[in-house]
Amino acid sequence: MEQLFLNWLIEYGYIILFIWSIAEGETGLVMAGVLSHTGDMDLTTSIVVAGLGGFTGDQIYFYIGRYNKKYIHKLFKTQRRKFALANILLNKYGWIVVFIQRYLYGLRTILPMFIGTTRYSAKKFAIINFIAAMIWASITISLAYIFGEQIIQVLHLAKTYWYVTLPLAVVIAGSVWYYFHKTTQK
Repeated sequence: MEQLFLNWLIEYGYIILFIWSIAEGETGLVMAGVLSHTGDMDLTTSIVVAGLGGFTGDQIYFYIGRYNKKYIHKLFKTQRRKFALANILLNKYGWIVVFIQRYLYGLRTILPMFIGTTRYSAKKFAIINFIAAMIWASITISLAYIFGEQIIQVLHLAKTYWYVTLPLAVVIAGSVWYYFHKTTQK
């Protein structure tokens, strides 16, 4: 099964990377960096594909917000605190929020949708978003490329000692979720 997954990544890597970058991102970018390190993917192509995927995803979220304001507010009724936080951040920091929104855990999809519901310039959002997506892809994939051997070693250890890795991953993910959940409630 593991070999089949690796073969898919090698054969369809750029398509998977583009789609993954639209939806989530970082995990796919790290895998692309590691596969570039091993020579199974091209570093430059991976950066461009991931950057375009991240840009496309945020543009989709922006236009969902732009053309579905009432639905978005109704859909995210339970996320009002995140919308309020997004509003505060956008009013206080302006274009910088557009630039760093992809790094803000828990707000990655909310912020572009929220910005879309405002009168923020679509052209300005697209330009800043494109630059930010390319920088995000360059940094993340390049770091994974540089530290590819260490990442591979950690993955082998995680696979060998799965009974330690799995509970540790659950505790870390739960702690991150709890922290951001409590932060957005303030």
